[in-house]
Amino acid sequence: MMLKPGTYLQDRYEILSLIGTGGMSEVYQAKCHTLNRLVAIKVLKDEYSQDANFVSKFKMEAQAAAGLSHPNIVSVYDVVDEGSLHYIVMEYVEGITLKTYIEKKGQLSFKEAVSIAIQVARGIEAAHNKQIIHRDIKPANLLMMLSIKPQNIMLLQDGTIKVMDFGIARAASSNTVSSDVMGSVHYSSPEQARNGFVDGRSDIYSLGIVMYEIVTGRVPFDGDTTVAVAIQHLQEEMTPPSVYAKNLPISMEKIILKCTQKNADRRYQAMGDLLLDLKKSLINPD
Repeated sequence: MMLKPGTYLQDRYEILSLIGTGGMSEVYQAKCHTLNRLVAIKVLKDEYSQDANFVSKFKMEAQAAAGLSHPNIVSVYDVVDEGSLHYIVMEYVEGITLKTYIEKKGQLSFKEAVSIAIQVARGIEAAHNKQIIHRDIKPANLLMMLSIKPQNIMLLQDGTIKVMDFGIARAASSNTVSSDVMGSVHYSSPEQARNGFVDGRSDIYSLGIVMYEIVTGRVPFDGDTTVAVAIQHLQEEMTPPSVYAKNLPISMEKIILKCTQKNADRRYQAMGDLLLDLKKSLINPD
């Protein structure tokens, strides 16, 4: 059920407009009349709101996200059940997605790429410190999912980066293949592709793929199906980013290649280690 402009939720949130839609949810701009501010409201679609198991996962993820507070993470203000409506009230940010920005600019400069990567890494590190990582949701080990891809990274006008969408793309049944999932597979680690054990190092891999795309203007692995792309993550060697970005400093290439090692033991073991090298590369690029 699409919410119409002028609809009120909880007698305080006035729906202004639909600003986005995904496989599992719709996102609206709304005004909170209690605090007199704009918010974003993410509403679970009807077909999923009837599934009690799915709704419980959705709420658990949202409640975990609500415990995070960091300048580089979009804040979650509230998690609400209102009859058959299940929704999350979030910070409203004005900007464009990193994906759109890359498409407009093609390739980003080294300094801009490092600035973005540092901000994203800081946000993810804050999530990791709260034991929130991006992993497949299974009944036995349900944890919050942080979906690291340029579509979920917002670039504000002042240059601030906000990681958003503590997503529900993988909470859907295994036979649901949406554009969200197809978009995510380009950034998924090899262990995610094989449904193996994942931890914070999977996020490091995903961020490495995002950095690759930032500096080259393309993803390293592509194909017509999710399976085709997943197999490449598992088996194929990545074309070094310097092949496409001729002026890329050696330090940045080494960082990207270390993040995207197929064996998790060969990657950075913690986001803090990656942050140290990113900061060093700004001082001494080569």
